[in-house]
Amino acid sequence: MKFTPRSEDTRQLIIEKTAAIFNKKGYAGTSMSDLTEATGLTKGSIYGNFENKEAVALAVFAYNAKRKNKLEDERLARVSTNKEKLMVYAKIFCEKDTLQFMEGGCPLLNTAIEADDTHEPLRKKVSEEIAAWKKKMQAILMAGISSKEFIPSVNTEKFSLSVIALIEGGIFVARATKNKKNFEIILQTVVEMIENISLQKN
Repeated sequence: MKFTPRSEDTRQLIIEKTAAIFNKKGYAGTSMSDLTEATGLTKGSIYGNFENKEAVALAVFAYNAKRKNKLEDERLARVSTNKEKLMVYAKIFCEKDTLQFMEGGCPLLNTAIEADDTHEPLRKKVSEEIAAWKKKMQAILMAGISSKEFIPSVNTEKFSLSVIALIEGGIFVARATKNKKNFEIILQTVVEMIENISLQKN
């Protein structure tokens, strides 16, 4: 029998109120008491809108990933050239509003580290987000090759995956060392990669 939530509004409230908790504590570290405290709801109210804690975690991850993608899309829409669009990825993760959203770290990185061997449904969701991120970046690269902004020999898959790895790895290093400067140094490598494939130099 398909589970039907009692209230979509209450369901959304639960997602929004627990998003930061799941991002900080992870699936295993987040308890039911954490959820009731954050939402002000009873255990029965939460289970009336989600089948179990796993269902909450999956909905929260989708919510956090959507917020991340929305921030990226807003920045991408502000610039016109494909080079500028790639440069968004070298800058956005240091911006104040992005850092506030990512309090506790990047939801993709946090979820992947916890779920890679322990929670297959969450791991699959992270994998889907990475694939979509790569596809978006590859589209920018292909458009840039067509407009003669980028060298035609660029390997779009290799480039996109490398940028994603640098961003996520940079977040990991910065948080582990508690030094934002380390992240900025790593992101400079992203800038250099973009400049290296650009036909029009700054």
